[in-house]
Amino acid sequence: MSSLGGTPRTRPGRALLLVLLGVTLAVTSGVVACQSAPAADFGTPPASSASAPGPTVGVPGPTAGVPIQDGALPRGSAADEAPTRLRIPALDLDATVDAVGIDPATGDFAVPPSVDQVGWYRYGPGFAADAGSIVIAGHVDSAAEGKGAFFRLGALEAGDAMTLTGPDGQVRAFEVVARERYRKVAIPLDKYFARDGAVRLTLITCGGPFDPKTRHYRDNVVVTAAVRPA
Repeated sequence: MSSLGGTPRTRPGRALLLVLLGVTLAVTSGVVACQSAPAADFGTPPASSASAPGPTVGVPGPTAGVPIQDGALPRGSAADEAPTRLRIPALDLDATVDAVGIDPATGDFAVPPSVDQVGWYRYGPGFAADAGSIVIAGHVDSAAEGKGAFFRLGALEAGDAMTLTGPDGQVRAFEVVARERYRKVAIPLDKYFARDGAVRLTLITCGGPFDPKTRHYRDNVVVTAAVRPA
């Protein structure tokens, strides 16, 4: 098992994004599905360095037989690394951030069940990180609860501001630099769960058409925000 600074690493497998944010969504007429033809992608997220450690063989994820990188669950980041709130004025969003990891029962990203909350991937860079991707994921909607925190994530444009609040009330400001959409089976996870390169905030939700047979959205929408200049 590989490690970073002596601490084992866990990365989510593709199984988590197949289930993440897209199960039991938009199954009633009262819920509006993601747009099938959203606005075009733009921007390029900061790149990871060529020296970044590559993935290793992990434990198969039971949902779709896709490995979770590096296997066993390590301890999470320190408490002072956990963000507490995400605010995006352009979306009128002020959401509680929960520290989450991998659901041991399913092998999936354990996104908070409430659509009003979002989840920070606690096995990656945290609030005070000076490098890498701070990953936050949230639901787009729910048949039971309606629109989710990230319902309009795909509408963000270059330069849109957002802030992340830490456990001590400190605030970090970011601005959107890229918006991309992938088929869930093709999303480059190493790119978005990187631990090196410029620090950035990575927001993930579902997108594209909803398949009522599988009860999944087809795509993932990924928004990358860089640290906003002072």
